[in-house]
Amino acid sequence: MTERIVVVGASLAGVHAAEELRAGGFLGQLVLLSAENEIPYDRPPLSKAFLAGGLGETELALRPADAYAALGIELWLGAQAAGLDAASRRVRTADGEVLPFDGLVIATGSRPRWPAGLPRLDGMYTLRTAADARALAADFARSPSVAVLGGGFIGAEVAATARKLGLDVTLLEAAPSLMERGLGRELGDVAVGIHRDNGVDVRCGASVVGATGSGRVDGLLLADGSRVAADVVVVGVGNEPVTDWLADSGLELADGVVCDEFCATAVPGIVAAGDVARWRHPRHGLMRTEHHANAVEQGMAAARTLLGAREPFAPVGYVWSDQYEHKIHTLGFRRPGDEARMLAPGLTGFVRDGRLVAAAGIDARRELMRLRGTIDQGGPCPARTG
Repeated sequence: MTERIVVVGASLAGVHAAEELRAGGFLGQLVLLSAENEIPYDRPPLSKAFLAGGLGETELALRPADAYAALGIELWLGAQAAGLDAASRRVRTADGEVLPFDGLVIATGSRPRWPAGLPRLDGMYTLRTAADARALAADFARSPSVAVLGGGFIGAEVAATARKLGLDVTLLEAAPSLMERGLGRELGDVAVGIHRDNGVDVRCGASVVGATGSGRVDGLLLADGSRVAADVVVVGVGNEPVTDWLADSGLELADGVVCDEFCATAVPGIVAAGDVARWRHPRHGLMRTEHHANAVEQGMAAARTLLGAREPFAPVGYVWSDQYEHKIHTLGFRRPGDEARMLAPGLTGFVRDGRLVAAAGIDARRELMRLRGTIDQGGPCPARTG
């Protein structure tokens, strides 16, 4: 009998898992552990409206503070998971608390990577938590020159936000274009043009090898021998799943918590969701993804698995980004080697073995969403229009 379920991680996935457990009829004790000391909040605004000062603390929260008690969810703030004994079904927190469980949802998310060999000086940031965003916003208020290392979605969003605040911005990316993993080369080049048109100094193919400054950063060194002056540096070169607390758990770990198509680990009653989960997509195989829509959907799917449902988690995959006045969206899951085909102005499809597996668009959301069914069913790539 399942009397207590523990959700480790008050992330987007963790909160939705807890809510879905209640919606699905679980009436037992439900504990939600948060490593942070504040009410669970939404992360996408951290690089945009919240960083720019256009979104307040109340609006950032995922739910009102009293919503958890109303659902009978015990929200433990400042309770960082430090260990898991899967065999004895116990979670240990950093302050020594031990929680037995009948069911467990692992939703500890991911943390930013830091480039090997790059020193950490004052004025250098990653952006993952609300505390990160508050500190960065305070530094932005000094009107510094800003260097953003990494031209993926987060780096590009931070660069756009900084420019809208009137700051001098240099965006450094090792790849030939921006957001290339999601958009492909041609749309990535369009994104480069958008940022340059808005006054960002975009440098693609740029490899950062060091930082300068005495105590506080004053610049970045590039492999070609040049230096970029900067009073503030934001590092956005990807994330890694938070699994160190699971090292001795007995669970299989490989770039995340390895799960089957139902988000279940090999240990009965233990599931994973969100950035930390590496699950077997029925069509794409083992994969891990770090985006908002996936965290919501997978949190709910993992909860349903704990409640006895056996429905494979097979999302289409959806990502969006707002930069300046432009809307950027992707559908599906692209892999290196997939063939890129321009389907319409601002719209690229990605083809694998003759099937449309993903698409990306800039200011082309309506056209993109028309491809959702084709991508979901693995249909043939449509002909170009326009």
